[in-house]
Amino acid sequence: MASKQNERIIAKYLINQASFKELDDLEAWIKKPNNEQEFLNYVKVNYSIDYNLKITDTVKTKKLISTLFKREKRKFRVRRIQRYSKYAAVFIGIMISIYVFKNVLFKSLDKDTTTPVIVTNIIQPGTDKATLTLEDGSVVDLEKGVSFITANANSNGEEIVYRIDDKKTKELIYNYLTIPRGGQFYVVLSDGTKVWLNSESKLKYPVSFIEGETRKVELVYGEAYFEVSPSTEHKGTKFKVFNQSQEIEVLGTEFNIKAYRDETSIYTTLVEGRVTVNYENRKQNLMPNQQSSLDVNTKNFLVKEVDVYNEISWKEGVFSFERKPLNEIMRVLSRWYDVDIIFDSKSLEEVKFFGVLGKDQKIEEILETIKNFKIIEVYEIKGKTIILK
Repeated sequence: MASKQNERIIAKYLINQASFKELDDLEAWIKKPNNEQEFLNYVKVNYSIDYNLKITDTVKTKKLISTLFKREKRKFRVRRIQRYSKYAAVFIGIMISIYVFKNVLFKSLDKDTTTPVIVTNIIQPGTDKATLTLEDGSVVDLEKGVSFITANANSNGEEIVYRIDDKKTKELIYNYLTIPRGGQFYVVLSDGTKVWLNSESKLKYPVSFIEGETRKVELVYGEAYFEVSPSTEHKGTKFKVFNQSQEIEVLGTEFNIKAYRDETSIYTTLVEGRVTVNYENRKQNLMPNQQSSLDVNTKNFLVKEVDVYNEISWKEGVFSFERKPLNEIMRVLSRWYDVDIIFDSKSLEEVKFFGVLGKDQKIEEILETIKNFKIIEVYEIKGKTIILK
């Protein structure tokens, strides 16, 4: 049985997100007796693979594998050319094996005779875009391919970076970064803290922090991943994130906060370091790989161990769903693709799905993958509305 660590590496490998160290580990594991078959069995049972690979035509498949190989080769050459041949061999072997089991896996599915899919509109995946509200109230659209410069920051349309203020700030001046549905953005604050913002999110932060005072930002709503510049680089000043009913206090760490307006719970997931969650005049320290959930209505507060990769994969361009109910998955997809999703049957909402999918895929490809794994029978796309049956 594949370990939890190997499960994560397999998932990352299949969507081209694995590091060299992870490839080392995966290669060593596959070389052991019976593990190649274990690899194939594990993926077949547990994962829905990119629907683009569901090809029964041998010529097309060989062409696709060749394309994937060239892409992987370019990536490795840029990183570490002397290690290329070792990993290229691993890549070819595994890709051929994947093709073999996929051909078997999808063979029966190709004979599916369910109602054909009805599509009346092409929906595009999300992209880098945001609106920046400046201190004077003016609003600027930030989008891929468009540059923007202020006295304090500059943006290339995919990120915005604030400059360190050489002059000592005496008054806090705030900017707001708002990410719409179908968007994402990355910001580097003036203290060097890095923040990744997911779709339908809003962050309030100062243009510059006051030296010696606690650094404070507010996640007004949505989801954000923080890589906080350590207090040791800022004369010991703490960093705090406020949002709705709680406050996160950190000294220098990485964590994820999910606080969407259409969800009743706030989730805080610690990746590394140490944070303290303050809520209802109480405090709770989190350890790495722990997640707290606070119900904003009942004030019920829970802490549990989680697979961190599944919680933060969104910032790496991946949807990683580990037996998540379909209604939760569809909320994620609706934000990224900026669509409304309707369930024809209430019972469908609680059906669970386990899959790793790329955020750059077309929505039709993702829906086809879910459909081919018998999670849904059919779907319809009408304008910006998707109906699941």
